[in-house]
Amino acid sequence: MQRLMTTRVMSNGLRPNLATCSLALSPALRRAYHPRVIDHYTNPRNIGSMDKKLQNVGTGLVGAPACGDVMKLQIQVNDETGVIENVKFKTFGCGSAIASSSYMTELVRGKTLDVAAQIKNTEIAKELSLPPVKLHCSMLAEDAIKAAIKDYQSKRKATVLK
Repeated sequence: MQRLMTTRVMSNGLRPNLATCSLALSPALRRAYHPRVIDHYTNPRNIGSMDKKLQNVGTGLVGAPACGDVMKLQIQVNDETGVIENVKFKTFGCGSAIASSSYMTELVRGKTLDVAAQIKNTEIAKELSLPPVKLHCSMLAEDAIKAAIKDYQSKRKATVLK
């Protein structure tokens, strides 16, 4: 049941809009989230999904049982150059998880798979000024890109073996 609910929430893009919440103006919220987190949360980049059946699309789906965050990150790779040409994400989680996903999509677009695989959560956490209690969000983003790359490579390997 939980998986079904998560799928519905993720596919419908339902989440509270931080920009229209009365909390958006509260000093407590401004202290809790860095302006870059709020920016990526209220204006997420590259949100959406791709057809996971396509051979040049890799999908990474990861989650954090402790907090309930679920992150799906998809990459579309140019088979000839190995460059990530398109990237999409859907995340069900807190503002930091959504911001980490959004920022990761900006980092990997236009990068080769090797370069994208080297991106560490610390880079995301530093850019978004995530507090220690939210570092798991940046770790999810790192795990998601690695899972998407692995999925793409396994599809490519299966195609070559045919």
